[in-house]
Amino acid sequence: MKIQKILILGIISLFLQNAMATKPLKDYSFVRGVCYTAGGMGVKQDILERNLGYAQRLQLNSTRIWLSYQFYDRNPKAFIDNLRNYVKTAYKFGITTMPILFNGNMVDPASLEDSFSAKGEAYVKAVVDALKEEPGLLIWDVMNEPLCNDYIGEAPNEKEKAEREAKIWKFVRHYCEYVKKIDGKNAITVGVTYPSRLENVADIVDVLSFHDYLETHNRVEGSYATAQKFADKYNKPIINSEMVCIGRANPADMALEICREHKAGFYVFELMCGGYWGDVHGLVYPDGTVRDPSIIAALLGFYRNRDVNTRILPNPNKEGYAYRALKMIEDSMKQETKVFRNKRSSTDDMLEAAEYCANLLEASEMVPMYDPPTAKIKAWRAQKESERDVQAIRKFTYELGQILKEKCQIY
Repeated sequence: MKIQKILILGIISLFLQNAMATKPLKDYSFVRGVCYTAGGMGVKQDILERNLGYAQRLQLNSTRIWLSYQFYDRNPKAFIDNLRNYVKTAYKFGITTMPILFNGNMVDPASLEDSFSAKGEAYVKAVVDALKEEPGLLIWDVMNEPLCNDYIGEAPNEKEKAEREAKIWKFVRHYCEYVKKIDGKNAITVGVTYPSRLENVADIVDVLSFHDYLETHNRVEGSYATAQKFADKYNKPIINSEMVCIGRANPADMALEICREHKAGFYVFELMCGGYWGDVHGLVYPDGTVRDPSIIAALLGFYRNRDVNTRILPNPNKEGYAYRALKMIEDSMKQETKVFRNKRSSTDDMLEAAEYCANLLEASEMVPMYDPPTAKIKAWRAQKESERDVQAIRKFTYELGQILKEKCQIY
């Protein structure tokens, strides 16, 4: 029995050693991630679990979160406790974490000086020691976008700019080496702004991480081609750790399809709609509704058919429902007029007809969905009948009918 136990323990030990040896991995194409700027730091637990629940429903398996030395310095214990809780909570939802130790966008030039090293290393060690044994830890991102900041952008001349860039890369490489020194198991990366900047860190990181918000198929393909050159040269995997922005002509439908074609892991920016970036980024609103279902479809691997030879255009009047909608609008807007008396249909009747029409138009994508007609209908219905702008509702309902007539070529 003792021999059997020893053999079993030996097998378990060997298995664990092999499991630990799988980090860093050779392939991160399985990563279906999302950036999460709140990162659970100070977020109430019920809200954190709600938001991570949305990520789980979207079949996402990783989050990329921003940390801050400044926040750590204010209350180290609370910071570490919150961070550890976040990673554990995310893992409970089947979601790993890529923590970002430093943010190049908000870099403090003073932190690049040698005098900061003791404080910087103490902060990094506290974070790494807290998480390095957590199964939910996926990769350390040592710095987000090292050169994307005012410190570089406002350099007075090219010579000073080059010196500042060199100082930042020295900082980045120092902390790459330092994280490796105190955590010899988990992978490290640096999320560079453009794949061309991988040349500054490709030799020292385990995973090549770049961002791509470019505007056309050709330009996005160019990003992956550049990243792949470094991947081939250094024999390291690539991930696109920031992508998708409706304000940069980088829609999910295009960006995610190309990413999958190149078998790269990804992190879409960002999980929640709201805050400073809310008008150009975000997947889910706090109430669980979404900005655009096509983004969600792209996350799940379904893309719009743009092949003019195979796509089938919608026909909302195939069974005569457009005729019915127009008749309903006409009936809802009738006025019964007699001497000294005038009777109109209620706004509820007009809104019912408007919704009938709007549902045909929206389902067939015949109206702009940045401001869907059904949103206005919902807002009016939330008002009391006496508070509604009758003329505005009549005009709205009439115009919807005209759009439907035009789209269905009804004369």
